[in-house]
Amino acid sequence: MALIPKFFVIASEHPIAHDEATIKMGQLVVMNAAGTVELYAGAGVILGVAGDTNSSTASSMPGIYEGWQNRVSDGFNETKASGLMTVYQNGGEFATDQFESDVHAADVGAYLYASTNGNLQATPANTAIAVLTKAPGPYPSGVPGVDVPSYNDMALKGDDTSGTENVYIEYKLLI
Repeated sequence: MALIPKFFVIASEHPIAHDEATIKMGQLVVMNAAGTVELYAGAGVILGVAGDTNSSTASSMPGIYEGWQNRVSDGFNETKASGLMTVYQNGGEFATDQFESDVHAADVGAYLYASTNGNLQATPANTAIAVLTKAPGPYPSGVPGVDVPSYNDMALKGDDTSGTENVYIEYKLLI
């Protein structure tokens, strides 16, 4: 449900496909023949990482619980006003909770690939998309607490696809 840009090279904006139901911030997107972006589903050349959420049911902002939203008028859709989605491409470093469960077993330095549901995975399936720079674990929220001992912060809520919440990875984008 989240993407935390740490450093990025290019953040471009692209129109979203009208029939696209949901793209969560942090998922991989492709450009279709009409010149609009849609969630990567196993076909096409990956354009980059979605920097916004296109949804009508839940926010994907880091640390936000499902059912909460950033602005009432947008109804969870951060792209509603402009119809454009931010797409990070051509390098950068990010933290995300949009990854498959096989990443838990990956070593730092391992290549990450695109899964057919737009997330990162460790199983080779196509061209390498990223390099894992920090193993899955809690991400500090900046709020005092004890969930992340080395930071003395509470963990930032996340949407790890393995079923464990509050787990993020960090990676270097290769595309």
